[in-house]
Amino acid sequence: MVYPNLMKSKSNCIQIPGPLIIGAGPSGLAAAACLRRKGVPFFIVEKESCLASLWKLKTYDRLKLHLPKEFCQLPYLPFPQEFPAYPTKQQFITYLEAYANQFSITPRYGEGVQWAHYDPAKRLWHVRADKAVYLCRWLIIATGENAVPVLPNIAGLQDFGGRILHTSEYKNGDEYRGRKVLVVGCGNSGMEISLDLCNYDAQVSLVVRHELHVLPKEMLGKSTIALSMHLIKWLPLRFVDWLLILSSWLIHGDTSRRGIVRPKTGPLQLKEATGRTPVLDVGSMAKINTGEIKVVRGIKKFIPKGVEFEGGRTEGFDTVILATGYRSNVASWLKEEDFISEKDGNSQNTFPKGWKGENGIYSVGFSRQGLLGISIDAQRVAEDIVGQWKS
Repeated sequence: MVYPNLMKSKSNCIQIPGPLIIGAGPSGLAAAACLRRKGVPFFIVEKESCLASLWKLKTYDRLKLHLPKEFCQLPYLPFPQEFPAYPTKQQFITYLEAYANQFSITPRYGEGVQWAHYDPAKRLWHVRADKAVYLCRWLIIATGENAVPVLPNIAGLQDFGGRILHTSEYKNGDEYRGRKVLVVGCGNSGMEISLDLCNYDAQVSLVVRHELHVLPKEMLGKSTIALSMHLIKWLPLRFVDWLLILSSWLIHGDTSRRGIVRPKTGPLQLKEATGRTPVLDVGSMAKINTGEIKVVRGIKKFIPKGVEFEGGRTEGFDTVILATGYRSNVASWLKEEDFISEKDGNSQNTFPKGWKGENGIYSVGFSRQGLLGISIDAQRVAEDIVGQWKS
């Protein structure tokens, strides 16, 4: 593959005339498309062998977008009209591939970044990747918040004799029929995988350690989150939270009786303060109500054939699935601590200003606002760069 407009030296050092984009998932594609529309050349690198690698390689089969498609489309290209309101995983991948073709985005694959630092003397970023060193005036980090699986540090984990896997390795419940499976983590992934396992006749237990909000996916025939986004334009946040909690009570009842305790802080306020997303129920609560999914307390330690829970009760399991989420890995290679937090890998600046740092560094997809936040970030980054490019 030939990459035009690059200046390459004998030392395999490549100077990029425009921004260098790191990551070819939805964030990187959106940033590239926005730059393309404004006539700014760019170069995009991706450590995996395909675009949207998280979606293609590390998601489960039954996954669908949690928001209606109009809230998940990337800039300048809507979803096909024939797609359902909540596109499937494969439909979203098809959309991303069409998006890359539409805007002539051709990432250079197999280019994992080892380090990146800014040279103030030359006013350039130096980015060391697997195949070359890149020099650029603008650096766009688009690797996302979900780059590396989070593995919990639970006593005795290495002693467990059954199978342990992260949700990034889970596809469907077919191979777990009749098996006793413990799902650790009760976010959207943990809830959905528990439901999927249950539908394949596995015996499922779900660890719920913390308080959490479980909201209906839809209210009055509308997406709950989309409806709440509309309401907060006109009503106080606390009042919208009250409406969400009331709706959840009416639909799900007192979830604390099944081991799921609601936080005192409302779901939208909690999301704004901590980034914790409420769970959108897609059928798991019905299985919890019937006991087909059993809610259990936190784990004290693993034992060779199962788990000892807090309180001393033990139970055997064949498989443990860690639905413990992901984290960013940017802090491990970006040598600029003022932009990305080493603690959680997210932007040091808060939304909506988290997309811009000093010396021409930008981020897309770190605002904890989902695909809609990605679109907003990408357009702001492109607007900021094009002003400098023209001058």
